[in-house]
Amino acid sequence: MELQRNSLVLLTEVCSINTGYTARGQLVPTEHGGVLAIQLRDIPANGDVTAERLTRFTIDDVVDRYLVRAGDVVFRSRGERNTASALDKSFSEPAVAVLPLMILRPRPDVVTPQYLAWIINQAPAQRHFESAAQGTSLRMVSRTSLETLAIAVPDFETQQRILQLDALAEHERELAQQLNLKRHEMIRRVLIEHAQEQHTISGNERMPK
Repeated sequence: MELQRNSLVLLTEVCSINTGYTARGQLVPTEHGGVLAIQLRDIPANGDVTAERLTRFTIDDVVDRYLVRAGDVVFRSRGERNTASALDKSFSEPAVAVLPLMILRPRPDVVTPQYLAWIINQAPAQRHFESAAQGTSLRMVSRTSLETLAIAVPDFETQQRILQLDALAEHERELAQQLNLKRHEMIRRVLIEHAQEQHTISGNERMPK
């Protein structure tokens, strides 16, 4: 299916969408054998998932549609932040994506995993999820909400350029934050030194001659 890149397209046109694995009971960690599993708690605030931080579990009834690999994208369908994360090359073996994670498999001829995760994490998509979210105390995004999400998918060169510019902007933000922190520390240090100097002067003035 040819993609119309000059207009918004539904998420279902650029990737397949599957729900994660439903555990029948408590997952039992194992040191030997077993299978890696990605749970909601394994995804940090910055969204970067690496295989090294995952735990192995004894799971016997896993089918292939629940297994994710490098190049797949996992989506947090429950919680305060409903964001997506692209799986990197650290996933040298498949891992089970456990609900409430959902599995997105990008069409390699249309979109990169990194861009797909990025566009899902931006404000327009987040507003879409919020308007269709279920639940009050703990927001839940349904599969239907994902399927009806419309996104912009430019050509590969533009996708890569967008990601590079976004990374530069994030680096600039981090540097500005560090600079502000250093400036605040310097001002506070000067004020402390000034307070100590004034205390010394006042003390000398009170000393009997």
